[in-house]
Amino acid sequence: MITAALLHLLPEAINKNFNSIYSVIFGIFLFFILETYLKWRHCHNIDCKEHTFVPLNLLGDSLHNFIDGSLIASTFLIDFKLGFITTLSVILHEVPQELGDYGVLIYGGLSPKKALRLNFLVSLTAILGGIFGYFMLVKFKSLIPFIAGLTAGNFLYLSLTDLIPELHKKVSLKDNLIKTLFILSGIFLMIIFKIIFD
Repeated sequence: MITAALLHLLPEAINKNFNSIYSVIFGIFLFFILETYLKWRHCHNIDCKEHTFVPLNLLGDSLHNFIDGSLIASTFLIDFKLGFITTLSVILHEVPQELGDYGVLIYGGLSPKKALRLNFLVSLTAILGGIFGYFMLVKFKSLIPFIAGLTAGNFLYLSLTDLIPELHKKVSLKDNLIKTLFILSGIFLMIIFKIIFD
């Protein structure tokens, strides 16, 4: 995600409108605010009478997926190749996140079937976001570089605050080697796409 933001999204946004650099900063702050105030909260005591984080998790995930859909649509409006890179990055981030959300819903007391159904319905908000983003941004094409900057800010924030800290939780040599190989693979993949697309 870092490489996608710095090699693909950011240069494209700045190339279209240099002032879109401000939307990267705004994007980082916006996703900090969204995560801070909409992130699911949970009680650490397993005997809690009520796990209030389930509706918060669903609400936060809905908004997150809606925004992802809008960001994907905006990058396709700039360039098909950039949309492809953004979609790939979002998918690679979303798969483990959705699995985690599924686990959170089950921990919150939902049955596996209900958790799967609700998680699937929440994921559909990405399609709504994509449709909304596409039709809104066709009318306001001048906003597209700023949305690309916002996407870059989103990718930077998520990777630096959520993903990298998770990587430090297991510290065995084997785990570290596997993580390093996956990170290098992601970096090389984005560099290869940059070379091919350019």
